[in-house]
Amino acid sequence: MFKRIMAPVDLAHVEKLGAALECAGDLAKHYNVPVVYVGVTSSQPSEVAHNPEEFARKLGEFAAAEAARFGIETSAHSTIAHDPTLDIDDTLMRAIDETGSDLVIIASHVPHLIDHFWPSIGGKLARYAKCSVMVVRM
Repeated sequence: MFKRIMAPVDLAHVEKLGAALECAGDLAKHYNVPVVYVGVTSSQPSEVAHNPEEFARKLGEFAAAEAARFGIETSAHSTIAHDPTLDIDDTLMRAIDETGSDLVIIASHVPHLIDHFWPSIGGKLARYAKCSVMVVRM
């Protein structure tokens, strides 16, 4: 049914992504398809990494750990955005094409008042992506 699953991850908040990561791992195992974990960083130092190369290495280590945990094929796709907070939607939309993914599994959050004015990342992907998008409530 699916050929590649894309799972966006925020390495600074992996502990909040449990349900989405479980879903991606379980579906990948069920359909025997790879998962590509996508991380977005900037060229500036962050709380996760000092530079994009270190970020890519850490994302690769995360993908390898998920492969071992679920017994699936994984890869990591690190991408750089000028301002990850503002550019995340467009960056993830490009990553769908860059990775050849046909399913995106993304964690959501409990809606707040601001979400009525500023759409969520998962909501925007679900609305505009040319592939299936599963938004998993945290």
